[in-house]
Amino acid sequence: MKILGIETSCDETAAAVITDEGEGETRILSNVVLSQLDEHRPYGGVVPEIAARSHLDHIDRLVNEAMEKAGIDYSELDAIAATGGPGLIGGVIVGVMTAKAIALTHNLPFIAVNHLEGHALTVRLTDQVTFPYLLLLVSGGHCQILAVEGVGKYKRLGTTIDDALGEAFDKSAKLLGLGYPGGPHVEKAAAKATNPERFKLPSPMKGKPGCDFSFSGLKTAVRQTAEALPEGPFQEEDLNDLCAAFQNAAADSLINRCKNAIKMFKQDYCDGDTLVVAGGVAANQAIRSQLSEMCDKHNMRMVAPPLKLCTDNAAMIAWAGLETFKAGKTDDLTFAPRPRWPLDPDAPKAAFAGGKKA
Repeated sequence: MKILGIETSCDETAAAVITDEGEGETRILSNVVLSQLDEHRPYGGVVPEIAARSHLDHIDRLVNEAMEKAGIDYSELDAIAATGGPGLIGGVIVGVMTAKAIALTHNLPFIAVNHLEGHALTVRLTDQVTFPYLLLLVSGGHCQILAVEGVGKYKRLGTTIDDALGEAFDKSAKLLGLGYPGGPHVEKAAAKATNPERFKLPSPMKGKPGCDFSFSGLKTAVRQTAEALPEGPFQEEDLNDLCAAFQNAAADSLINRCKNAIKMFKQDYCDGDTLVVAGGVAANQAIRSQLSEMCDKHNMRMVAPPLKLCTDNAAMIAWAGLETFKAGKTDDLTFAPRPRWPLDPDAPKAAFAGGKKA
């Protein structure tokens, strides 16, 4: 079985082909990603109109490149999958319409994939994780904890009540003059800290019941701490120590929320023993390490995708499409792209639980 996947939800234009040869034998035949970072960097964040136009300019070339690298013809595909939401709606429309056109031209089934489910299922492509498992989804637009019961079956245990962690990384980095995207810059500076305990920043929601997150107060604390430093350009030592303090506070908050989630998860899923960490923030090695140590103490296994599959890519969309297709589900060509698409539609409504912000 071969699936072509297309991803255009934010600022990466991507296409990939994966194959499932049965008995757990899966391969990524191609995975092409074009980043728009250079186009958005002058603005310190993603500009939706620029993103949509860039997707439109490059999507056809990238799809053809993915097919050529995979070494197959469209007639050999079994289906085509594309991110149908959530995301910046202009970009989602580009990917969905491209996929529909290919599906119609080559008489292929079309599958609209929830971008969040792409992140959620990636570990089943790389590590063959079995259901059920606990998922910590942390990225620039999302921060949620969910129980993953199966393909299309999610139970939300917690969500951010304000900002996503990736967004907090980006805005803190911008405040400190580190550039965009913020995550890699903050991680690099934190690794050079000489006194990571020097600045005391709050760990949001720590000690409170439940699994919800909050990161707006942490951003404010970074700004206040930075403003209290001597006037003039930031000294490298101050910058590095402050980045380390921010990163440690963020990790501490995630660990505290995950501890509560593990207790809830084990009550309902006694055979579940895995915490999956997915999304762009999962590429942060310091946070990965601390979450892994926490899991060891709670008899849980922590699994995260390879670094190149943590950020947005089309292999995860192709894989989620394949899993959906194997479950006997497809979409017709009347599917409408969605700016919001929560994984657990029955969960209480939350401002940041199903939509990707610019």
